[in-house]
Amino acid sequence: MYRHGFLRVAACVPRGRVADPAFAVHEHLELAAAGHARGVGVMLFPELGLSSYAIDDLLLQDALLDEVEAAISRVTVASQELNPVLVIGAPLRRAGRLYNCAVVIHAGRVLGVVPKSYLPNYREFYERRHFTPGGGEGGDIAVAGANVPFGTDLIFRSGGAVAVNFHVEICEDIWVPLPPSTRAALAGAELLLNLSASNITIGKARTRRLLCASHSSRCIAAYAYSAAGPGESTTDLAWDGHAALFENGEMLAESERFPASSTFVTADIDLERLRQERMRTNTFGDCARTELAGTAPFRTVPFALERPAGPVALERVIERFPYVPADEARLAEECYEAYNIQVQGLSQRLASTGLRRLVIGVSGGLDSTQALIVAARAMDQLGRKRTDVLAYTLPGFATSDATKANAWELMRTLGVTGAEIDIRPAARQMLADLGHPFAEGKPVYDVTFENVQAGLRTDYLFRLANQQGGLVVGTGDLSELGLGWCTYGVGDHMSHYNVNASVSKTLIQHLIRFVAESGDVSPETAAVLAAVLATEISPELVPAGAGTPIQSTQQVVGPYALQDFNLFYLTRYGFRPSRIAYLAEQAWGDETRGRWPAHVPGEDRRAYSREEIRHWLRLFLTRFFANQFKRSTLPNGPKISSGGSLSPRGDWRAPSDAGARVWLDELDAALPPGKSG
Repeated sequence: MYRHGFLRVAACVPRGRVADPAFAVHEHLELAAAGHARGVGVMLFPELGLSSYAIDDLLLQDALLDEVEAAISRVTVASQELNPVLVIGAPLRRAGRLYNCAVVIHAGRVLGVVPKSYLPNYREFYERRHFTPGGGEGGDIAVAGANVPFGTDLIFRSGGAVAVNFHVEICEDIWVPLPPSTRAALAGAELLLNLSASNITIGKARTRRLLCASHSSRCIAAYAYSAAGPGESTTDLAWDGHAALFENGEMLAESERFPASSTFVTADIDLERLRQERMRTNTFGDCARTELAGTAPFRTVPFALERPAGPVALERVIERFPYVPADEARLAEECYEAYNIQVQGLSQRLASTGLRRLVIGVSGGLDSTQALIVAARAMDQLGRKRTDVLAYTLPGFATSDATKANAWELMRTLGVTGAEIDIRPAARQMLADLGHPFAEGKPVYDVTFENVQAGLRTDYLFRLANQQGGLVVGTGDLSELGLGWCTYGVGDHMSHYNVNASVSKTLIQHLIRFVAESGDVSPETAAVLAAVLATEISPELVPAGAGTPIQSTQQVVGPYALQDFNLFYLTRYGFRPSRIAYLAEQAWGDETRGRWPAHVPGEDRRAYSREEIRHWLRLFLTRFFANQFKRSTLPNGPKISSGGSLSPRGDWRAPSDAGARVWLDELDAALPPGKSG
């Protein structure tokens, strides 16, 4: 896990005892030992965890403050036997003032101390009675027998095998309009830690989640939050022990609230993903230059975090389908958005051209089915007749009765104008003109045989559009474009406007099912859509022989489930092939791990071995780079997925003559053929 850029972080909620640092040390170290055993790299504890938070004027008692300092020394000594960084809360004296502090401890020494910047003094809070604000403070502080950096301007940077930069703030600091961690993130901190006490009131946990999630998103960072729990004083307040971890807007893990005993929750933070995202989001760097200009630089506190002894397996669940969320509610929302983006894009394009009709080829397969549904709905949105959608089935040498029947039934139930043009006579003539062996009765089904059919279909559609005053609607999808599984200049490559260009093959199946169940189509149409979903994915260009199966796309280019996974992580995040393979193995290595999206057939709920993953990834890389010239000439179409499109005017701009050698070499070096285990 650590070798692939992940860091395990724990947000801890130790059981406390009011104003009893010795008891607090015991509970903190019990959790620290458990975290060490779990391979945790950074452990966060609550605000004022060594003293208790809600003890009011006891915070000004020398006896307690002396005991807190002794407790820090005991934790520091104990940390010599522990791998994780420990971030604990304590009241500390400095230059005649008392500060609410985070103490950062690792490998037998205190790395630094961070004071709380913003002290709430409203409603139930009265912190300024006891503490001095830490904002703007600097210099050193004497603690655990050493002078260590003190201030809110500290970024802790590991130069060890586990590279991470983190910053610490305390409770109220996240509730202000400009948290201290904002500038720290701009200065390079990827992990932001918040020690909190945060008493619980009705609805407050939801607000915490919103604050932390949104802050992690704006900062393109991980955010860890830990609040006081059992054993804190309930004189006037109560505590829910809320611990949670977030990454770039997503909550990765959350503790059970109101625990009765010490507990912690962990998440495996994807540091490489955060770094890639920051590098790609140029405005993040622009903001850093603007906001940090003219300000004192952050001080770097170096340390060396090493990998835990022995392998640490990734606990984070990697979604199998990056374009298809496993959560049903989220999937329904994303299908609704994708469908309406398609409809809105096509409606606007047709209206802007001044044309009256849409022309589309309908094969009875997934892609043309979704495109036809979108075309019909676009006409509804424009207040036009569905009969102005001119849909054609163009059977060739391998068109099956089932797909042809589905195409006709779909055209009929949607109420569009349907027609059929048999391309076989024209194809025979062209093959004869070319001197192709098929024209002489020989069963030669090569690329020329296939592309003659694909080209004729497109020729007919464009000429029909000329004749009828129409716009040709494209049907090719994102997955086909990524693999180059389309015929250049014709077929699924070319159209006047492609509504599917940003829709992956794995998503399009769910889109069709969403439309079928949405009430937007008749029960008859819904039945046809169910039949389409049950059909083998095939280009239907090569005839099936007696007793042989029909042409299967996935036997040639690989399982779309894996290839969509590869496409997403290569184009969206630019990960190394070896890392993509690692993530794929985490997602696909065990069919029982994690959740599957609804409606994935049982036979498709399978696992893939490391060798299978490597094989199909290598083929993907080869095809992806070899077919960039097709993507360089794509027609217009709306971007739909946050995963991006492959438009040369949008998310993916690349030279047509680049090769895959660098990527293949990286994969082969990390995973040589036949390597297992």
